Amino acid sequence: MGKQSQIIKLDATDSTNLFLKGLLMTSPMEDYTTVVAKNQVKGRGQMGTSWQSEGGKNLTFSVLKNFSALRVQQQFVLNIGVSMALCDVLRTLGLPNVTIKWPNDIMSGSLKICGILIENILHGAQVSHAVIGIGLNVNQTDFGELTKATSIKLEMGQSQNLEELLDKTLERLQFHLDSIEQKTVAQLLPAYEKMLFRKDKPSTFTDSNGEWFMGFIRNVSDSGKLVIELEDQIFRSFDLKEVTLLY
Repeated sequence: MGKQSQIIKLDATDSTNLFLKGLLMTSPMEDYTTVVAKNQVKGRGQMGTSWQSEGGKNLTFSVLKNFSALRVQQQFVLNIGVSMALCDVLRTLGLPNVTIKWPNDIMSGSLKICGILIENILHGAQVSHAVIGIGLNVNQTDFGELTKATSIKLEMGQSQNLEELLDKTLERLQFHLDSIEQKTVAQLLPAYEKMLFRKDKPSTFTDSNGEWFMGFIRNVSDSGKLVIELEDQIFRSFDLKEVTLLY
């Protein structure tokens, strides 16, 4: 077990990432300082999608990670470390078919159970801090119009203690992130790629213009781009804003 992190508990906030970034502006914060909210009013997903969470049923929290020597070119190591930590937690609980939907969602089967939003604060060519926002669906069982969402309770049939689950998650985050500055994306990719959602399966994507295309997810590049095989054995790398996996 790593050192106990400082945990700041809020009843409600617009966004735990914003709150933690605000604290960081005023004074230096300890590594793994965590802000957890019962209600997150304006939780944001990747690319500005809003995140629906029922108050008091899920874990919505943000964790601060400080760095002294993380190069910007290697920043995808963070996505890998955070994703692998969450997969550890869910697999330990016994969740079926846990995978990582590049770059920032954790899936159980074909449904999303967890979203990640990492915001890096840069200092020149280095990442000085990362604010890691995590929304984990725990005890919520009704997602309304969100047909592609699930929770631990829906998958396992039983409720979880949120505090215990937060402690377990922080412990796995420390395990994966403590020495991550010394690692490269290339070193961490093999384990990560084994967990990729829809890897090597025929899938449908949209590009940045909204055009549909077919392809196979083959791997992830050292810079964290998604490598998709198109027709005629053509391989293309896509950045976060350039591709969306439809299924």
